[in-house]
Amino acid sequence: MATLYVDRAGTELRLDGRALALYQDGERRRTVPLALIERAVIRGDVRLDAQVIAGAAEAGVSLLFLSGRASRRVAIVLGPPHNDARIRLAQFAAAGDPAFKCAAVRALVCAKLRRQLRFIEHALRERPDARKPLSDAIGSLGRCLEGAAKAADVAAMRGLEGGGSAAYFPGLASLFAPELKFAGRNRRPPRDPVNAALSLAYTLLHHEAVASAYGCGLDPYVGFLHEPSFGRESLACDLVEPLRPAADRWVWELFRARRLRPEDFSADKGACLMGKAGRARFYEGWQGFGRGARKVLRRYCARLVRSLPAQAAAAAAGAFDDGGEAF
Repeated sequence: MATLYVDRAGTELRLDGRALALYQDGERRRTVPLALIERAVIRGDVRLDAQVIAGAAEAGVSLLFLSGRASRRVAIVLGPPHNDARIRLAQFAAAGDPAFKCAAVRALVCAKLRRQLRFIEHALRERPDARKPLSDAIGSLGRCLEGAAKAADVAAMRGLEGGGSAAYFPGLASLFAPELKFAGRNRRPPRDPVNAALSLAYTLLHHEAVASAYGCGLDPYVGFLHEPSFGRESLACDLVEPLRPAADRWVWELFRARRLRPEDFSADKGACLMGKAGRARFYEGWQGFGRGARKVLRRYCARLVRSLPAQAAAAAAGAFDDGGEAF
C-alpha cells in the first residue's frame, strides 16, 4: 500500500466515511480511501481534527507529523497495538540478558559496517577519481568489521561502530560535488543540502522502524545497541542502523542524477532547508526506496520476535542478517 504525503501549506484534512478528503482554500481537491494507504506524512501548516486521527488509527494508517521549517519529526500516531504482551516481556528479559544482548549488538554493528563497506567499494568502481579517500575508508571499515566480529563485549563493539562511521563519512563526502559543501554528518539543524536530505531520509526510516516494531508486538523504546534513554525509541534506532548506508547511497544517487540540486535548498538562520520542489522529487523517489526498507525492517522484527522466547544468542545473531540481499 502507498504513502500519502500532505506537504502544502493551508491544506485541510477531513474524514469522509472511510476516506481522507483534502481541501485547499475551502475547495475539495482530492479523496483518498484509507484502505489504499498505509501511512501519511504530514508536514507544516496542515489542519486536521481528532476525527481524522481516530479514523486513520482505526484503519491501521500511521501518521507521521513533521515540522514545517526543517522537516523534523514532532509526532507519530499509530493504529491499534499488537495485543501479545508476552512478546514485550520476553524483549525486556532479552535486553537484560548479557549473551543475547552481545549477540544482537554484534549482528547490528557488523551488518552496518558490512553495508558501509559494500557501498564504498561500489562507489570506488563508479568514481575512481576519488580513489584516495574511498580506499582509506575501505581499509578502515574492513578493520572495524573484522574487529567487531571478534569483539567480546558491547562497549568494544560500540567503539568499533563509531570508528567505522568516522572512517566512512570522509569517503562518502568525497562523492558529492564541492558546491554542496558536504564535509560530514551534521544535524539539528543540517547545514548543507546533503545533510538536509540525509536527515529527512533518516526521519522517514525511523518512522518505519517504530511502526514495524510496534506492529510485531515489540517495544520500540527498548533496544540493544542503543541503551534505553528517556524519549528515545532505542529499538527503532537499532533497526535503522544497518539501513543507513542504503539510505546514504539513495541520497547520493538523487544528487548524482540531479533529482536534487543546490537550487532546491535555501539557508535560514544557520539551517539548510529543502524547498517544495525538492521535497516533491524526494518523496516521489522515496516511494520505491521506502517500500524495500519496510520489507527489511519487518523481516528484522519478525526474526527478533521468533528469537525472543528462547533468548538464544544464536537466534539473536541471525535476526539482522540480510544474507547479502539488497533492496
